[in-house]
Amino acid sequence: MSPIEDPPPTGIEALGCLTPFGDAEATLHALLAGRRALERLPVLGADGGERVPLALAGSPEMTESLPPRWMGPLRSLAAGIPQGPWGSPRSPVVVTSSNFGVGSLYAYMGGRDPGHLAHGAPFACVDHLQREFGWGGQVHILSHACVSAHVGLLHASRLLHAGLADRVLAFSFDFVSPFVAGGFHSLKILNADMPAPYQARESGSIGLGDGAAFAVLTRAPCDFVIRAQALHNEMRSFTGNQADGSGFAACAEGVAAAASGRRLWVKGHGTGTLEAGRLEAEAFARAFPGAPLVSWKGSLGHTLGSCGLVELALAVAAVRSGRAPGTIGSAPPCFADAVALEPFSTAGFDGAVIASNAFGGAHAALLLTHA
Repeated sequence: MSPIEDPPPTGIEALGCLTPFGDAEATLHALLAGRRALERLPVLGADGGERVPLALAGSPEMTESLPPRWMGPLRSLAAGIPQGPWGSPRSPVVVTSSNFGVGSLYAYMGGRDPGHLAHGAPFACVDHLQREFGWGGQVHILSHACVSAHVGLLHASRLLHAGLADRVLAFSFDFVSPFVAGGFHSLKILNADMPAPYQARESGSIGLGDGAAFAVLTRAPCDFVIRAQALHNEMRSFTGNQADGSGFAACAEGVAAAASGRRLWVKGHGTGTLEAGRLEAEAFARAFPGAPLVSWKGSLGHTLGSCGLVELALAVAAVRSGRAPGTIGSAPPCFADAVALEPFSTAGFDGAVIASNAFGGAHAALLLTHA
């Protein structure tokens, strides 16, 4: 998918996120201090297995419960959403996730408790949220692996600029379960090693983390706007990318024109895998020469389909505070000179690129600026 032709900016009226550190401000403070939320925990929860890097919100136990363990954190997050007739025709809700309640399905298969079925499938999971938060029937559900939140943000922008909505609530959440952790562990990219985003080393590794976020988007003037958005899907394989990095380059080019003349920093995807990390770092170095490149997944873990919105909220918090966290958990040598390992001042920058990537060569990026 190509970017919208000459799109008007999308205003960010409000946004917030939740990580194992807390809200956006608490998380930013922890990242600036170089703290890691990741800790080595059994990959299958109560069923044990190899200890792998996980960052869990609340209890350090990911075994699924009734009600689901994600409901409490989502209630806390939702309390910060501005009031509105959410779910009405002019104020729809866009819900994105890569996992939804799949942990509940895994729990049902293990114990056959039918109570878990009310939260397992995506539609059942979102129906539960509609009732919990009082949303109306205009709720759109989107999922595309780890670019899910970006897909939701672009869909919300198109609803606004087509005149189909006045405000849109984008809401994304992903919580780790034994099913999800076990799947990544089977691919060997979730292993006992801590992630080191963009570091050139012998073997790669990722961490997984709980994360959720929301954004209220509008056509009205706001302090921060999304000025350009791009999606690109290579359709290459189930998990890999084109070896020449053309997919990363195509997505970066989708926002580069709108960023022309701006001094930027880049919040990359940066999970800690080797090939994708190298291709991403090289593509951004070409598209945005001199722009510092950071990843925060060495601390928070990969929040999967929600990372784009979680990290957008953290980027806005960083700009407001005047300092952006560096790439936590990494050390030289890195795949590109632009990789920033230490926090830096955001003064003098007038934009940030927020990027995410996904299995199968799916890429997403947006340009965040002041209005």
